Amino acid sequence: MWNLKEKKAVITGGTKGIGRAAVESFLELGAEVLFTARNESDVKAFEKELKERNLSVTGMVSDATLKQDQQKLSHWIEQHWGKLDILVNNAGVNIRKKAADYSEEEYRKVLEINLIAPFELSQKLFPFLKLSGNSSIINIASSAAMQDVGTGVPYAMSKSGLLQQTRSLAVEWAGDGIRVNAMSPWFTETPLTRTYLEQPEKIAPILKRTPLKRVARAEEMAAIISFLAMDKSSYITGQNIVADGGMSINAI
Repeated sequence: MWNLKEKKAVITGGTKGIGRAAVESFLELGAEVLFTARNESDVKAFEKELKERNLSVTGMVSDATLKQDQQKLSHWIEQHWGKLDILVNNAGVNIRKKAADYSEEEYRKVLEINLIAPFELSQKLFPFLKLSGNSSIINIASSAAMQDVGTGVPYAMSKSGLLQQTRSLAVEWAGDGIRVNAMSPWFTETPLTRTYLEQPEKIAPILKRTPLKRVARAEEMAAIISFLAMDKSSYITGQNIVADGGMSINAI
């Protein structure tokens, strides 16, 4: 069926942008969702909004890079669900600078959140994903993983590494009933990109390069994530779905 009924799902970075849209999409499709984010007020406000709509959701204040928060998430799943059907590694960050201008703290922060945290969280939650017997990990990568789009070397490095993480885990965990896929958006309307996209000198070349002549909407990305989480995509693993409005095929 084209739904997520009876599925238990964790979505990191779930209060804004693509993550928020994925939370709403999953709930509409019948999943039970635990979403995480670092800002307590954002988590509480979004959880309250969703529960007022009688949706089966829990918000958790959690930093995907912190071992204690990874353990807190694992403990919650053990106590409430006992298994996990879907993990969406969406939490991400970018610091846009020229390569020579990054401090070590800055580039390590980008790598920790975008690349290391998804691996650690997938590793930590592996026992619950295995217990499902039919689970799915979806990693949110980027068009920057495959070509230079001018958004910073550390970001590109982290997302490129995430694609190979996706492929390698897909092979290693296939026998455990765990599919692992990635989705790579082009520029999407989110709080992370808003300031950047409001600059005419930035948005003009993006639209010129994109055949569909617009940036994406978060709900369009959420639809792809939802498909990869469904049993309808049961023979897809180790893949990266590029959602870029045709940008990557536009040579001129």
